[in-house]
Amino acid sequence: MAKDSPNQTHYTRQINHLLAKVYGRSAVKDSMLDRAIDYFEQEEFRKSDEKKTTEGSALEQMQRTERHSSLLSIALLIIELAEGDSYAENNRKSAQFLGTIQLISPSEGKRVAITNEKSKSIYKAVLCLRLLDRLIIDGQMVEPYINKFLTDVSPEQYIDFSSHDSQAHQRFCAQVKIPLIMAALLQDVGNYHPKAQTILLGGDGKLDPFRTLEMKERKELLQINYRETLKYLSEGVGLPTFVGNTKAERDQFLVDEQGKLSFIKQLLKSSVNPKNSIGNILKVPQIYTSIILSTKASYNYKLLPKVFQVLNKNAELGACAQSVVDAFYKITGMFPQGFGIVYMPLGDFGEQGDCYEYAIVNNLYPEKPEQPICRMTTRKLTFIGYGQNSIIKNNSNLYFPQTAKKLATLSKDRLNEILELLSSNSQERQELDLLPRCWHANEFFSIKANQNLWNKAES
Repeated sequence: MAKDSPNQTHYTRQINHLLAKVYGRSAVKDSMLDRAIDYFEQEEFRKSDEKKTTEGSALEQMQRTERHSSLLSIALLIIELAEGDSYAENNRKSAQFLGTIQLISPSEGKRVAITNEKSKSIYKAVLCLRLLDRLIIDGQMVEPYINKFLTDVSPEQYIDFSSHDSQAHQRFCAQVKIPLIMAALLQDVGNYHPKAQTILLGGDGKLDPFRTLEMKERKELLQINYRETLKYLSEGVGLPTFVGNTKAERDQFLVDEQGKLSFIKQLLKSSVNPKNSIGNILKVPQIYTSIILSTKASYNYKLLPKVFQVLNKNAELGACAQSVVDAFYKITGMFPQGFGIVYMPLGDFGEQGDCYEYAIVNNLYPEKPEQPICRMTTRKLTFIGYGQNSIIKNNSNLYFPQTAKKLATLSKDRLNEILELLSSNSQERQELDLLPRCWHANEFFSIKANQNLWNKAES
C-alpha cells in the first residue's frame, strides 16, 4: 500500500493508491500484479498430469472470482477518476489524471524506469478512454461490438451521452469502457511470467530488465507476453460468478460477461498488428505511453514532445493507422500533460521581454496542437501556486529553437540572474542549461499548495 504523504492533496494520494493497487508489490500480495504473478507461479510449477480435487477446483474458482473482482474495482476507480458528468469534465479530469502521473514520476535519476513501469498501464488506460470518445465523435468507429451499444446515439449526441440517455450510457460504460480499461491494464502482464522474467533478468536474476534486448530475446518475450496474457485473462480471471435470482437475469449476465471477455481478447489480439482494426485504440496509446513513460536508458525528458514523430513513423511503416494517430494528436497536442514549458512573456504591445517564465501543460485538446494550454507557475520570476491558464504560442515557447534564439541576445549575467531566481539551489543551477528549452516541474508539484493545477477557479 502506498504511504500517505502530508505533502499531497487528497487527489494526489488517490492516484498514488491506485498505482499501488495495479503494479505495487507488498507482503499482502493484493495488487493486480501480485495476483497475476501468484497465478503464473502456480501454473508454472503445477505438474502436467496433476489431477484437480474438488477442493482444489473450488479454491481456483474462488481465486478467479477475487482476481476478476479486484480488476473490476480498479477499472471502476479509473472511470471515477477520469470521467465526470460531461464530455468537457471527462477531458478536464483525464488531463488532471495524466498530468498528476507525469508530475509525481521522476524525470531524471535512477528511479525513472522502475517508476514509469508501474505507471504505464494506468496512463495508457486513460488515453484509451479519450481516444474511444474521439473516434466515436469523429464518426470513425467501425467496430460492430462497440456500435451495437450506440444504435440510437449519433456522434453529436455522444458528447452529451449521460444526459441524452443515462441508462444506455451506463450500459455502454459497463460493456465497452470497462473491458477497454481491463485490456489496457492486462496488455503486458504476461511479461511477469517466470519464463519472461528469465529473459528480462537472466538466469541469476541480476540483469537490468530495462536494457535493450537483442532481436531474438525481444521476439521471444513478445510471444510469451502475448500467450501468457491471454491465458491469464481466460483461465486466471475468466468470467465472474453470477449473483441474482432469476433465470432471465442469469442468461443476460452470461451474454454480457461473455461479450466483454471476447471484446478484451479481440483488443489484445488485434493490437499486435492492428492495420485498420479496433486494435489501434490500444496500440496508439501503447506506443505514446512507451515514450512518455519510457523505461529505456535513453529516456530524455526534453525529447518527450517529439513523441508524434515516432507515432507518425509507426503509421508510415504500417504498425498502426494514420487516421487514429491524427485523431490522437487532436486530443494530446504536441506537449504531454504535466510537461514543464518555458516561455517568454510578451509585453502589452507584443514586444519581447527580458526574461522567461515557467508553466505546466494542464489541458487536453489545445486549439492548435503546437500551442499547449498551460497553468502559469511563475510570475515576474517568482513561483506562484495560483496562476491563470494561458495558451503558449510558438513565438513565446522556448522549446522551439527559433524562439530560443530571440532570448540568446540576453547577456550571460542576465540569464544567470534569472536562473538564480528560478532554481532552488546552486548545485541545481550548475546542472541546468543557461537557456532552458523546458523545465522539470516535479519539485514544484511536490508542494501540496501547488497541486491544484486543474482547479476551475482562476485568479
